[in-house]
Amino acid sequence: MNRLTSSAALAAMLALVPVGALAGSVFLNGVKIDGVTNQKFEKATVRIDEAGNIHIDAPGYAARVSTVTPSAAAPVAAPTQAPTAQAPVAQAPAAAPVAGAPAAPVAQAPAPGAPAQAPAVPGRITQRYWLVTEQTVPGMTDYDIDVFVNSTWLRKLRGNEDQVVADITRHLHPGANTVTLIARKLVGGSRRSNSPNHVFRVIIGEGNEGGGNVMIDNPLIRFQTTAADSQDATKEFTLTTR
Repeated sequence: MNRLTSSAALAAMLALVPVGALAGSVFLNGVKIDGVTNQKFEKATVRIDEAGNIHIDAPGYAARVSTVTPSAAAPVAAPTQAPTAQAPVAQAPAAAPVAGAPAAPVAQAPAPGAPAQAPAVPGRITQRYWLVTEQTVPGMTDYDIDVFVNSTWLRKLRGNEDQVVADITRHLHPGANTVTLIARKLVGGSRRSNSPNHVFRVIIGEGNEGGGNVMIDNPLIRFQTTAADSQDATKEFTLTTR
């Protein structure tokens, strides 16, 4: 091997040897961490300044300086504090919701003209449907109300009777049903009241029975008249069973 080849090989070897005392310090997010080993920093930026110092910018990591008591044999010039690298103080901030990410499901009304919901089993009604009356003071409105379901008379609701609670499920068929309510003002004699606060109300909807009580949790039809009204009134509703 000639001298030129040997010189080139020596230069290459020197380039691979750590510069030791000629090297600068290492800083993690501005804190000197000389002497720290066996560390790995994710998503970090590394730069070397003109003095040979290595600066590591790693969001989510922090260096904590701990006090170390030097041994008797330690050089006088040795630093009284030695940094220790600390694991990430916190995970990277939780990602903000992605724009356009789907929100929680929101119930939507059916398209105009479409049934509210198809029956769970074709040809079968899975819910129970109830008719309930409410009066502020029975008889004060001077009205009786006739109930028709699919053009068939169901019953008369009299103003002077107590509250009516009736299961009408068997009178309905799966899908859309027509319910007609006709309020008739009683003629003859003097009116018991002219107050709009005397109300005769009919509610029809999905409900359940338990403990001798009926709870309508999904009212579908509301109809009422008051003592202040003087004319007969007719209203037709569509009730869609499910």
